[in-house]
Amino acid sequence: MKIRTLTAAGMLSVLLAGCGGEAPAPAEPAAPAPPVGAKLTTTPDITAADLGARIAELADDKYEGRAPGTVPGEASAQWIADEFARAGLAPGNPDGTYFQKVEMVAQTVDPATSSLKIAGPEGKSWDLKLGPDAVFITKDQANATVSFADSDLVFVGYGVVAPEANWNDYAGLDVKGKTVVMFVNDPGFITNDEKLFNGKAMTYYGRWTYKFEEAARQGATAALIIHEEKPAAYGWGVVEGSWTGEQSDLVRPDAGASRAKLEGWIQLDHAKALFAAAGLDIDKMRAAANKPGFKPVAMTGLKASATINQTIRKETSRNVIATIKGSEAPDEHLLLMGHWDHLGKGASTDPSEDVINNGAVDNATGTAAIIEIAEKLAAGPAPKRSVTFLAVTLEESGLLGSAYFGETPLIPLKNIVAGINIDALSPSGPAKDIVVVGAGASQLEDLLATVLAENSRTIRPDPNPENGYFYRSDHISLAKKGVPMLYIDSGVDLVEGGVAAGEAFAKTYTDERYHKPADEYDTSWNLAGIEADVKVAAEVITRLANSTDWPNWREGNEFRALRDAQRAAP
Repeated sequence: MKIRTLTAAGMLSVLLAGCGGEAPAPAEPAAPAPPVGAKLTTTPDITAADLGARIAELADDKYEGRAPGTVPGEASAQWIADEFARAGLAPGNPDGTYFQKVEMVAQTVDPATSSLKIAGPEGKSWDLKLGPDAVFITKDQANATVSFADSDLVFVGYGVVAPEANWNDYAGLDVKGKTVVMFVNDPGFITNDEKLFNGKAMTYYGRWTYKFEEAARQGATAALIIHEEKPAAYGWGVVEGSWTGEQSDLVRPDAGASRAKLEGWIQLDHAKALFAAAGLDIDKMRAAANKPGFKPVAMTGLKASATINQTIRKETSRNVIATIKGSEAPDEHLLLMGHWDHLGKGASTDPSEDVINNGAVDNATGTAAIIEIAEKLAAGPAPKRSVTFLAVTLEESGLLGSAYFGETPLIPLKNIVAGINIDALSPSGPAKDIVVVGAGASQLEDLLATVLAENSRTIRPDPNPENGYFYRSDHISLAKKGVPMLYIDSGVDLVEGGVAAGEAFAKTYTDERYHKPADEYDTSWNLAGIEADVKVAAEVITRLANSTDWPNWREGNEFRALRDAQRAAP
């Protein structure tokens, strides 16, 4: 069973007895005390030892997987703020605090009483169990029970509407009342046709977040994505681990009324069976969906019915923000960011099972990195420009903390010179390269290349652009606003073992630990590579902070016009 934490405000409310000899209402239990963060002893130098101590602290069981809005999770945010203060950084919020409040809603689907059922021809039916067969949630923030019945299934290819590509998977279709079924990724992935979207490299249209947004814009009752490991870039275990248990979202002005009643994924084998029952060949449908002019196809005879019973609680989470004030141009800011949150605790009927998703790599490493850089820069001398450090919440729920900062920035976005995002560094040892996710996007890469060359290292473009990692981390929330951002990742070409060893380490992590309780800190980790990568990031930020350069997106980049207009504005 999912263990819940209650808000302090809720625990303080006491039901007083009435009158006339009635027994007093039983007192509610005391609010759980937040865990106490460790008082570390670290140095201003960037070292593997200091990084390890900070990663170990953030990945400690006492924070219960750093779930936003929970007592243990928010305690980890407090520890980060305490570390910034200990290093000598000033609060980054103009209100004099280290926090930006982020109003959120936490929703948990009850697997025992919730259902997704597909009725087919000739009495066939599929009762898709939450977890092993399918995952599903609702964005409805107002109703504890959400249901619908007998919704016709329609295959809509990749669920993409891209006017600039003359592409509309919903052409001629009224999806009101219907359940749309679609593939993950975008057209071009399987064909590897560079003229089709961006070929093998995923565009934003391939992200599941976009697909559910578009289904809602079209008015669908429900939306289901077919899971396939290669185009999704992760196995079903990642989907199941990420989409079951408590799910968080920002407070929506319409309480989620504009979204589909159900959003979810189904296993490929079940999708194949559904297509066959509708008289369709899933492979032929996939091929058709990759060609211009695709038209949606009714999955004749299939109707979906669902009931989602959920608990809903409103909470406040927090972005953590701290600043080193510039000595000459304090209003110009360099930004270093990473997300502090992770998935919290999973559910199990076995009390001996480890259900804490500690998130040691994802993203205790990145959070430790920005604290480590903050401590180094705060030791002096003061940079000419300000350097701001932002540890955001709710990344695992869809980049929500960074999106909130992008919409309600505590620094004018035009005053942010540029930024670096650090999300999940690999403890695989030193590498000859650093991976730039979304390589070729900005002029920041020129400075990075210079710093790397001084250390006999190189930039390696994202080896898996088809996985869409550029759109899957917090920098995109700032990039979409125009701010030039660099997303760096650990190298692949290891000093010991080369590319083969680096790729093998990454695959093992993805298959066995990513978004699972196994992502725990290990004292045997080789942190020398992370230390080297953090030093590179620190040097890039330091040089920019002591220059007058304003790096931009490269000509032709989708964000260049936004930045140019932003900088030109009064």
